[in-house]
Amino acid sequence: MKKIIFALVTATACALPSMAEDEAPKLSVKPTGRILMDGAVYMGGNGDIKNDEEDTKFVDGVAIPDLRLGVKASYGKWKAKIDVGFGYGKVGLKDTYLEYDFNPANLIRVGYFVPQWGLNSETSSSMKQTYEEPTSNEFFYANPRLLAAMWVYDKDQFFAGTSVFSEAAAMTQNATAMGKQGWGAQTRLVWRPMHSDGDVLQIGSSFNYSSPTAFDHTGFEYSANFPSRVSKVPVLSAGIDHARGLFKMTPELLLIKSNFALEAQYYYMNVARKDGFRNYTAQGAYGMIRTLLIGSQYTYSHADAGVATPAKGSLEFVLGYNYTNASDSKAGIKGGIMNDINCTFNYYINSWMLARLRYSYSTVRNRDVENLLPKRHVNILEARLQIIF
Repeated sequence: MKKIIFALVTATACALPSMAEDEAPKLSVKPTGRILMDGAVYMGGNGDIKNDEEDTKFVDGVAIPDLRLGVKASYGKWKAKIDVGFGYGKVGLKDTYLEYDFNPANLIRVGYFVPQWGLNSETSSSMKQTYEEPTSNEFFYANPRLLAAMWVYDKDQFFAGTSVFSEAAAMTQNATAMGKQGWGAQTRLVWRPMHSDGDVLQIGSSFNYSSPTAFDHTGFEYSANFPSRVSKVPVLSAGIDHARGLFKMTPELLLIKSNFALEAQYYYMNVARKDGFRNYTAQGAYGMIRTLLIGSQYTYSHADAGVATPAKGSLEFVLGYNYTNASDSKAGIKGGIMNDINCTFNYYINSWMLARLRYSYSTVRNRDVENLLPKRHVNILEARLQIIF
C-alpha cells in the first residue's frame, strides 16, 4: 500500500511542473471520509434451515460496513484522490487515482476506481437510493473497483465513458503470483435530449467484454448476497468454467419531472464457452420510482449523467423492484432466480449526514448450488446513519 501511495504522489509531483497556464494554479487539498452505521432485523429467513445444513443463517444485529478516510487534491487541470477503507476491521485501498481535465468536456483518469458502466456507476456504494444496490447490479459485477484507464466525454446532449482495465485482483497480487491477468474493455454511452433540473429524459447503454478471471483464468464466478450487509447471506451463485470470454450489456433509462424520478436498467450477459460446453446466459432488471415528500425538485448531475444528491432537509421515498435470473438449464448451471421488492425512506439531514430506513422482501428459487438451499425467502428491516465528507 505504501508503494502505491508513494507512486501516486510521485507521479503527481512530476506532472505538475509540466503545466503551462496563463495564471498560476492553486493547490487545493481536502480530507475525505465516510462512516456507515447499520442495524438490521430479519424475519422469516431461517425457516428452512436445519442443523445438518450449511446454508448461512440471518442474524439480527448491527455493523459498520464501511469506514473510510482519505484525501483529494486539485492543481489546475490535475486532480488526485486516495481513499483507505477500514470496513469490518479490514484495511484496503479504495479510490486511488490521478485525473487530468483537458477541458470542461474531456478528462482522462488512471488508477484504481469504478469505471463508467450503467446508471449505477453515477453513485458510490454508500449513496444508492435503495439503501443497497440492486441485486442485479451486484450479480452482474456491474460496478467493481478496477485498475483502469478511463476517458470521459461530457457535453450537451451526450455523455460517454470508455475504459480499459485489468482484473480487480491485480490490485492485491503481483502478476507473477497471479500467473495470468484478466483484462477487459467497456463503455457507457448516454443520450439526454432533456437534462435540466426537474426535467430530464435520458437513455443509454453500456457494453463490456472481459477475459476469464476464475479457475486459473479459464472461467468466471458471479455471485450476490441478499440485500443487507449486517448479515451476509448468499442469494445467487454461478461458476462458469471452460470459458473463452464474456460479453454483457445494460440499457438504462432515467426520467425526472419535478419531484418525481424513474430509473431502470436491464442486464444481459453471455459467456462463450469451449470444449463442447454450452454458452451460459443470464439476465436481470430493476426499476425504481423516486419522489421527494419534502423538497422542491430533483436536480441533474451533468458530470455523472444521473440524479444529483437531494438538498439538505429533503425527505425521499423510493419504491423498487429487482429480478435476476442466474439459472441457465441448457448450460447446466442453476445459480438461482431472485425477486426483490423494497421501499426506502431517505432523510438528507444536512450536506454530510443522511438517515435511511428500508424494508425489503426477497425470494430465491431454482437454485442448485453446493451448501445452499434450493429456495429461500426473507423479510428485512434495516436502518442506517451515514456521515460523508
